[in-house]
Amino acid sequence: MRRLLTLKYLLATVVLGVLLALAVVAQEFRLFERVWFQVQEWRHGDDWQARSLWLPAYRVAVEALPIEGLNEDLSALTYDPDRNTLFTVTNKRSEIIELSLQGQILRRIPIEGFGDPEAIEYISRGLYVITDERQQRLIKVWLDDSSTKVRAEDAQQLTLGIGLNGNKGFEGLAYDPNGKRLFVAKERDPVRIYEVHGFPHTNVDRPFSVHVVDNPSRDAGLFVRDLSSLDFDMPTGHLLALSDESQLVIELDVEGKPISTLSLLRGQHGLKKSVPQAEGIASDNAGNIYIVSEPNLFYVFKKGE
Repeated sequence: MRRLLTLKYLLATVVLGVLLALAVVAQEFRLFERVWFQVQEWRHGDDWQARSLWLPAYRVAVEALPIEGLNEDLSALTYDPDRNTLFTVTNKRSEIIELSLQGQILRRIPIEGFGDPEAIEYISRGLYVITDERQQRLIKVWLDDSSTKVRAEDAQQLTLGIGLNGNKGFEGLAYDPNGKRLFVAKERDPVRIYEVHGFPHTNVDRPFSVHVVDNPSRDAGLFVRDLSSLDFDMPTGHLLALSDESQLVIELDVEGKPISTLSLLRGQHGLKKSVPQAEGIASDNAGNIYIVSEPNLFYVFKKGE
């Protein structure tokens, strides 16, 4: 009898340990929040569709297309409406790379003195901002058809130095041209989306003044393990936040609340295989969504495809 009781206690202890381990894993991957959001997305879908991009309606149109001539790891993505092309950066052999909307390389521009470039964002005609992740620098650069090299020492720079922790710094950028806000994503520990007002400084008739907005309580509602890239959608005023580790794109409304998602897992949105390491996201004027994955894969998602 005593032996039977001992076995029961042992079994109960093992079961309890397994349940606790599962709870820890679920919390680490924010599974409870994701499941609850899926319920809310289903309940409020009809209302949200009318005022959002509504990511559940997107399907993959181009999947895992290798970018020919590129072996280095890509980081981030931005759409240039003036050129109708995409720009990305590489951080090992640092370059700015211009891509067609079909994923072909149009030109490569070496960059010097940027340390660990992780994001590039279109601001206005010929004007971009690049991040240096480790030093948390924002660097203003100009590009035109004649650009053959970009040097950080020649550019206007802003160092924020918020929550410095090595290789978990600024991973994504998005720009709101109407509100003149630069959204800056901190990768993790903790996940954050900062709003930077006043950079890049473009009006020489006004003093250089920078204001940074931080909203930890809002960002705590992001049920992702990390942030890899951001994109701003002008028609809706919404942000797209890309998470590599969670293999998810989240659409955030003007208050920063999640309202729709696009899963990057196999079998979702027409994907034959999961997106392996998504690092950059951008959308064009037609609402098409582009994603690049390390080291050199190119994806296009279109609504209703």
